[in-house]
Amino acid sequence: MQRAVSDFFRGQRESLTLAAQALRGWGPRQVLASVITAVPVVLVIGFVTVLIPNDVFARDIPPVWWNWPVLLLTAAMSGMLVGTYVKGDSSAGAANPALEEAAADRSDRRSGRLGVAGGLLTWFAVGCPVCNKLALLALGYSGAIAWFAPFQPVLAVVALVATGIALVARLRGQVACPVSRRRARVAA
Repeated sequence: MQRAVSDFFRGQRESLTLAAQALRGWGPRQVLASVITAVPVVLVIGFVTVLIPNDVFARDIPPVWWNWPVLLLTAAMSGMLVGTYVKGDSSAGAANPALEEAAADRSDRRSGRLGVAGGLLTWFAVGCPVCNKLALLALGYSGAIAWFAPFQPVLAVVALVATGIALVARLRGQVACPVSRRRARVAA
């Protein structure tokens, strides 16, 4: 059991190291795509959830202290996730066929789904609990305050973790070709 835990954390450390290596190799196109994506994420979610005050939408319960940090972190990671889909500068060298093949792998679809799920969960996490029509229909006004509002920080953590996992997986895939465990066993 201890060995399994140790192997798990070693794998996570390796994934983060590969993700950092991929970020260091990013060019201006990826950085620009990340910023161009992150800004609208902040504006759209912030506007609709009334973290950015406006006359179009209303918020019955004021934001809590963690709403802005969650929104900004999710927007930054979402922007970076989109940046992983942008091809680097042509001066970066010829494309690696192994990496292109890996791009079609199921893990890419999973990363995309996790990224979208993270964005949607952020929307629910930072929004007004009684302004959420789904929560109101399912729980009523008092239920939204008593049950949904205390659950919002959990949604925020799940959103950040999902977006982070998707980002690390995509970044890791930019520098290391993933091999499924089944293929690795067959090759061994």
